[in-house]
Amino acid sequence: MVAATTPIVGSHVWVEDSEVAWIDGEVLEVNGEEVKVSCTSGKTVVVKVSCIYHKDTEVPPSGVDDMTKLAYLHEPGVLENLRSRYDINEIYTYTGNILIAVNPFVKLPHLYDSHMMAQYKGAVFGELSPHPFAVADAAYRLMINEGISQSILVSGESGAGKTESTKLLMRYLAYMGGRAAAEGRTVEQKVLESNPVLEAFGNAKTVRNNNSRWEIIEIMKYKLGHPKTFHYLNQSNCYELEGIDEHKEYIATRRAMDVVGMSSEEQDAIFRVVAAILHLGNIEFMKGKEIDSSAPKDEKSRFHLQTAAELFMCDAKALEDSLCKRVIVTRDETITKWLDPEAAALSRDALAKIVYARLFDWLVDKINSSIGQDTDSKSLIGVLDIYGFESFNINSFEQFCINLTNEKLQQHFNQHVFKMEQEEYKKEEIDWSYIEFVDNQDILDLIEKKPGGIIALLDEACMFPRSTHETFAQKLYQTFKNHKRFSKPKLSLSDFTICHYAGDVTYQTDLFLDKNKDYVVAEHQALLYASKCPFVSGLFPPSPEESSKQSKFSSIGSRFKQQLQSLLETLSSTEPHYIRCVKPNNFLKPAIFENKNVLLQLRCGGVMEAIRISCAGYPTRKTFDEFVDRFGLLAPDALVGSSDEVQACKRILENVGLEGYQIGKTKVFLRAGQIAELDTRRSEILGRSASIIQRKIRSYLARQSFVSLRLSAVQIQAACRGQLSRHVYEGMRQQASSLVIQRYFRMYNAKKAYEELYMSAVCIQTGLRVMAARCELCFRRCTRAAIIIQSHCKKYLAQLDFMKLKKAAIATQCAWRGKMARRELRKLKMAARETGALQAAKNKLEKQVEDLTLRLQLEKRLRVDMEEAKTRENEKLQSALDEMQLQFKETKVLLEKEQKAAKRAMEIVPVIQEVPVVDHSLLEKLSSENEKLKNLVNSLEKKIDETEKRYEEANRIGEERLKQALDAESKVIQLKTAMQRLEEKFSDIESANHILQKQSQLNSSVKTIAEHIATPIEEKLENGHHVVEEHKAVETCVTPVKLFGTDSDSKLRRSYIERQHDEDGNNLMAYWLSNTSALLFLLEQSLKSHGASTATPAKKPPNPTSLFGRMTRSFLSSPSSANLATPASEVVRKVEAKYPALLFKQQLTAYLEKIYGIIRDNLKKELTPMLALCIQAPRTSKATLRSSGRSYGKDSPMVHWLTIIESLNTLLCTLKENFVPQVLIQKIFSQTFSYINVQLFNSLLLRRDCCTFSNGEYVKAGLAELELWCCQAKEEYAGSSWDELKHIRQAVGFLVIHQKYRISYDEIINDLCPILSIQQLYRICSLYWDANYNTRSVSPDVLSSMRMLMVEDSNNAQNDSFLLDDSSSIPFSVDDLSISLQEKDFSDMKLAEELLENPDFQFLNE
Repeated sequence: MVAATTPIVGSHVWVEDSEVAWIDGEVLEVNGEEVKVSCTSGKTVVVKVSCIYHKDTEVPPSGVDDMTKLAYLHEPGVLENLRSRYDINEIYTYTGNILIAVNPFVKLPHLYDSHMMAQYKGAVFGELSPHPFAVADAAYRLMINEGISQSILVSGESGAGKTESTKLLMRYLAYMGGRAAAEGRTVEQKVLESNPVLEAFGNAKTVRNNNSRWEIIEIMKYKLGHPKTFHYLNQSNCYELEGIDEHKEYIATRRAMDVVGMSSEEQDAIFRVVAAILHLGNIEFMKGKEIDSSAPKDEKSRFHLQTAAELFMCDAKALEDSLCKRVIVTRDETITKWLDPEAAALSRDALAKIVYARLFDWLVDKINSSIGQDTDSKSLIGVLDIYGFESFNINSFEQFCINLTNEKLQQHFNQHVFKMEQEEYKKEEIDWSYIEFVDNQDILDLIEKKPGGIIALLDEACMFPRSTHETFAQKLYQTFKNHKRFSKPKLSLSDFTICHYAGDVTYQTDLFLDKNKDYVVAEHQALLYASKCPFVSGLFPPSPEESSKQSKFSSIGSRFKQQLQSLLETLSSTEPHYIRCVKPNNFLKPAIFENKNVLLQLRCGGVMEAIRISCAGYPTRKTFDEFVDRFGLLAPDALVGSSDEVQACKRILENVGLEGYQIGKTKVFLRAGQIAELDTRRSEILGRSASIIQRKIRSYLARQSFVSLRLSAVQIQAACRGQLSRHVYEGMRQQASSLVIQRYFRMYNAKKAYEELYMSAVCIQTGLRVMAARCELCFRRCTRAAIIIQSHCKKYLAQLDFMKLKKAAIATQCAWRGKMARRELRKLKMAARETGALQAAKNKLEKQVEDLTLRLQLEKRLRVDMEEAKTRENEKLQSALDEMQLQFKETKVLLEKEQKAAKRAMEIVPVIQEVPVVDHSLLEKLSSENEKLKNLVNSLEKKIDETEKRYEEANRIGEERLKQALDAESKVIQLKTAMQRLEEKFSDIESANHILQKQSQLNSSVKTIAEHIATPIEEKLENGHHVVEEHKAVETCVTPVKLFGTDSDSKLRRSYIERQHDEDGNNLMAYWLSNTSALLFLLEQSLKSHGASTATPAKKPPNPTSLFGRMTRSFLSSPSSANLATPASEVVRKVEAKYPALLFKQQLTAYLEKIYGIIRDNLKKELTPMLALCIQAPRTSKATLRSSGRSYGKDSPMVHWLTIIESLNTLLCTLKENFVPQVLIQKIFSQTFSYINVQLFNSLLLRRDCCTFSNGEYVKAGLAELELWCCQAKEEYAGSSWDELKHIRQAVGFLVIHQKYRISYDEIINDLCPILSIQQLYRICSLYWDANYNTRSVSPDVLSSMRMLMVEDSNNAQNDSFLLDDSSSIPFSVDDLSISLQEKDFSDMKLAEELLENPDFQFLNE
């Protein structure tokens, strides 16, 4: 990176900080090479010019999705951009074609659902928001289109999310190409389910991540317990993971093992081996009885030894010997050597390590064989999940190997980045030959060069038994003492430091020699090969090379180097793609971004190295329009009178005087530091312009103050003069008022005298007129009475004449009707003799119907009589009860009165006399009456109960009889139906007889009609169609029926429709849609259910049900043609829906839905490319704006929207011309507008450059055009189409609000955007930026509220996708079509002249 040029006062810069790595501030003072900066933290620092970097103040608050778009490509700019995006949950960012993924430590399911995969499928890389799906799709497209193998390298430190990113890549690749079924399960399922298996057995819980999937299960079966009781599990003291259900994870792992093809026996064997390894780790050793020997420490160790042997299915004694002894084979004899406790523990760990390694290799082989690979495939996509660069306080052999891997991959990465830079320069046709490429080959030579590299020296030291880590370290010091990448720490005798690309790392050589040795112990091999478990013995097959040796030395470092070289060769043969995973904090908590930690990972991940390579060339690249927009003010003359942006850029750069830049085909390429110089000059010009603006504003404010003061003085003078004038005016007004009062008083007196005279004259006139009116009324009454007498007399005479004439007419009519009836009776008798059998059956059925009808009427009459009797009895009982209750109340009242009288009599009697006055006879009488009343009440209650029981019984009997009556009625209906069918058969037989007689006449008439119709070829009918065209339409309509029939296969019908669609387009499809809907409507009107047959009178001869019968009836008799003037419901009688008719209706409905879908999808395909251009406003540079004239036509910004309107109008006209029903037109446009809403809204959410104020205005103008089209098309065709755009309308309405920061959260969700979800609102608010008007987004409080609610919803909701889904269903039914269409009345239709001239069609005139 190149530091900034000398800044000016007021510039915003980045300063290095010990706490947050980089902090921004404002330059206060510049003193030569020192700059005084006021930081945003509040402190003021003085730094050198070489230690500061310019800050781009025009970067959107939410950052940019591709960091190559940054004006300043340096460490603080990259770090700030990642932090800004992380704050709004935008965890993915591009750096060219490199994807940087920051682990959010929170679930974001809306980013990874199937809908999101569908959005990225086939999308251009970089068009949508950064995502692993975009990288996977780019790799897949390159492999398919160019046949080049691809590789995706996912790297990062532990806990950065490498495994999750890899799973997402595999999921997308399986979604794109893994749907071939294999043994009932798809390749996609197996690929996805292989992740939990490999993650469970290949990852472990560390202090930096939560990868472990293990839980201790089936305790009794494998003799397991809590994890803290096992040595191999209790090293981290972490046994539970927050937010992770271990039981569910274990079930998911077992299910994944089933999916990838592992049998239950193999799964049981796998868990037995794992349990045995855990028990091996708990075996401890102590000194044995012999010298330097060892033995299990206690009973607990022996228990674990015995359990491990049982699980391995081997001998416990043999297992103990393999751990505590070694057999040395010489030429002469075999020697058994004891191992001390420390060596025995190492032997135990070696056994556990080799068993687990063989187990994991078996799992990988099993999964690969289950998924299957195409041996004939010429290309592949490899996904590499690699550990990142590591630098700890203690770095051993593992960190050495890991960092070697990252050095090799970084070299590959640097070569790829340099290659991409070269391709960019070649594409833009600029000179890049002098750019140097700095490689890290010297570090790789230091480590792996033969024979003098570190790994070679380590292998050499391992070969000598007496070598130690001190001798190995001294050998390194002597060999590399002059190497610039190698150094020796001052306070250590065995450590060494290597200067890697990511920084210096100090390695401790204490365990280098031991960890580099990989012995395969013969005793362990023989023990496990002899196991009785086939699975265990299969993990350790015998090797002929190892059978003759005690153990074989293998250098892990050399083998690792060979595997690494093989990996690099594979990667070199592929096209690489990179994903760098970053862990934002070490607490593994969300919403925490540690700058230093992230910056270190960016350096270790090679991102800063890629930036360094980019800075070696042309790090700043601006398109011509962006360059002119930003730096056009440096040379205003270059923009006047010219619209050539290339020339404008050259003039600007020449005016500034820069050197070393390059002008490409589409971009301006600037060297490092040149953008800072341009910004400095731009800031100076803006500063001077600000001073001029301030001076003008102050002048304007002073003038406004003076004008206001002068206006105030004028107003005060005017007020004083007005007050004086009002005093003068008041005197004049009083004088005028007195004159007016006098005038009105005199007028009142004169008016009063006149009114008295006027009223007298009116009274005299009224009396005279009343007398004249009475005379006139009397005359009129006399005249009217005379007229009434005359009218009654004339009416009587006319009525006598009419009655005579009526009697004569009735007599004549009766005679004529009798004659005609006798003639018809003779005809009927003759027909009855021919159909005697049918008539007899008919009479029999009629008799049965009459009997059943009489029985039904009798039952109904009996039931009515019973109901009436029951009602009368209830009324009698109720009246008796009311009388008894009334008597009881009267008796009770009398008793109370007598008791009160007795009490009063007792009070009147003197106290001295004690003669009893109780009347016993009266008391007994009252008591007896009381008892009678009680008995009467009891008897009434019993009668009421009995009456209720009888009422319930009568109800039950009535219900049974009603049921019987309903059954009888159903039988009557069935008999009537059968009789009607017989009548129809009889009618069809008669029709067939008559039609055979007139067949020759009909054939001749048809020929004549055909000749008449075929002659006028060019003559038009009144409806505007040629006759030939009508014949073609008829032939086209008949063709599908002849081709498919009612019982044909629906697939043939669909293929025929698709062929017609490909040949003729929407015009023919609209024609088919209109005819099919009309035919379906007529079919629906002609069919009826079985229950409607009883509505037809039994004795009326029915119309024929078949089409043949109806044609016969219409041609037989001309009087029947008079029925043509009646409504269609009376002419065409409904028939019962039989199975063939229902099947044809079902197939016709499918035919209609298919045609509808073709028209709708055609319109969607036509609009899709236009919608991609309509979501973003076309860029207009300053050079274009300043050129003369405005652009219209093809260059107009609204041309894409107008193209959409034109497509809608074209389809609407086509549908109208073919008379497509309005309901279908409404549904087509409603679904199309819904598709427009989905496409525009999803693009708005996925493309950050669309969430701007200017783009909102552009889309709003386009939506206004669509609204105008809906108004012009009217509701009868547009329907609810405008309402379908509710999401994009509310989103655009929110974008074009100026003061968003003043809007509260409640106003947004209740008033502005009630339809949008929290996730959608949050994404729009976080992605919003405005480069033209500098309007701000919503306040931070509103954003934090949305973020909290979004986290809560993500925990509760099942689907958190913020994208909309397009529906391709059929939105109408046959009932909707039937309701919308109406029956037509053809009585007023004018017939064709050819038909009227033909004598065979004369019946149409009648």
